[in-house]
Amino acid sequence: MNKQSLILAGSMLLLGLAGGYAFAPSSDMQPVVEEEQAAKVLFYRNPMNPNITSPVFTQDEMGMDYIAVYADDGKNHGGDSSAPVGTVKINPTVVQNIGVRTTVAKLKTLSRNIRAVGRVTYDEERVARLHPKYDGWVEKMFIDKTGDQVKKGTMLMSIYSPQLVATQEEYLLALRNADILADSPFPDVRDGAKSLLVSARERLQLLDVPAHQIKQLNRSRKIMKGIHIHSPFAGIVMNIGAREGQRITPDSQLYMIADLQRVWVIVDLYEDDLPWVREGDTAEMKVAGIPGRTFVGKVSFIYPYLEAKTRTVKIRLEFDNPKLALKPEMFANVVVKAGKQIDAIIVPSEAIVRTGEQEQVFVQRSPGQYEPRKVVVGVDSEGEAQILEGIKAGEIIVTSSQFLIDSESKLKEATAKMMAIQSSAEEPATAHEGMDMDAMPMLDDDMAMDDMDSMGGMDMNTMSGEESQ
Repeated sequence: MNKQSLILAGSMLLLGLAGGYAFAPSSDMQPVVEEEQAAKVLFYRNPMNPNITSPVFTQDEMGMDYIAVYADDGKNHGGDSSAPVGTVKINPTVVQNIGVRTTVAKLKTLSRNIRAVGRVTYDEERVARLHPKYDGWVEKMFIDKTGDQVKKGTMLMSIYSPQLVATQEEYLLALRNADILADSPFPDVRDGAKSLLVSARERLQLLDVPAHQIKQLNRSRKIMKGIHIHSPFAGIVMNIGAREGQRITPDSQLYMIADLQRVWVIVDLYEDDLPWVREGDTAEMKVAGIPGRTFVGKVSFIYPYLEAKTRTVKIRLEFDNPKLALKPEMFANVVVKAGKQIDAIIVPSEAIVRTGEQEQVFVQRSPGQYEPRKVVVGVDSEGEAQILEGIKAGEIIVTSSQFLIDSESKLKEATAKMMAIQSSAEEPATAHEGMDMDAMPMLDDDMAMDDMDSMGGMDMNTMSGEESQ
């Protein structure tokens, strides 16, 4: 084939293609044109701030194109006019791409186990700090080591006190006087002697003179130099405040004795845990110094004040400690098994969008259609939240990607507000256009002629002068 034949064939091919396009029916393009005409642009909004709009296409300071808002965007519910403002319609493919997951709001009995760190301390009701009620000197010590275990009534030390010596003398004198006047024929004298003896014995008792030494005084009728100090209960000597030969006063703490058969554990709870705890709840405790053992106790008291620095509330637990395994100042891992149970509508905590001003969730109205719903949240427990108001059991709740949906919802809501403002601005003009001219009152012909005559009689120069003034 020569060169001329090739040129001729190419020319014929081009003519054929041009003719095909020229005579091809335009029905395929018509729907596109109609769709573009139907999608009327209302205004353009800023891509970063939906409250900033423009009647014409423009760009922001960063060169980003404004986004067109069409007339059918007012149907921000996917064509469902009953859906609230802010409802979002998302294509199923997009739903899958952004990873939207849902769950069903359930009616469930909610409970909670509270984990915290506690500190073992003394039972304050089982601690004794022994002080003398008189001045004196330590004559002899019978218990002189911290940590010794004592029984109730154990003799701790002997004290010499001039005040106690004088009181013993008064008692012995009253005792002899009562013996002498026991056979007096006068009842008043006998009663007076007995009353004096009773008063002297009470003074000894008020100064903590032991009963066995008072009995010894009755038998021997001799003054005792040393007065004994005894333990008020069984326990451990935690502190010794005086030694032999030391002068003591009522300010001197001689011994501190603690009964460790039962101990307290002080636990700090955060404010959101406080609604769950009540006195009498069971508590379990483990300590590092006693591996493999779990101690069981109970909540005995909830302190009525909040620690300002830690923003916590202290609670007190009680544990039996018969073998003295628990030591004061030990740290412990505590689990409080809250006995309080709540029957409530439950959703996962991550489903709640917290804006600071309110809390909301997204409810799936239909596949791909999500409605923002304001809720009132109650207590939280192990990743689940109680909903007091806003949703019902059985509704489908979005649990992931809800922040992306929330962003789109805010844009839809802002668009709806802008369209509402635009519609309210067009209402007066629409009302004027729809006014019935036939219903307007017409002037009578005679009245119109009279008006014309009156105008004709007016001095135009006068009017001109008034205007110039």
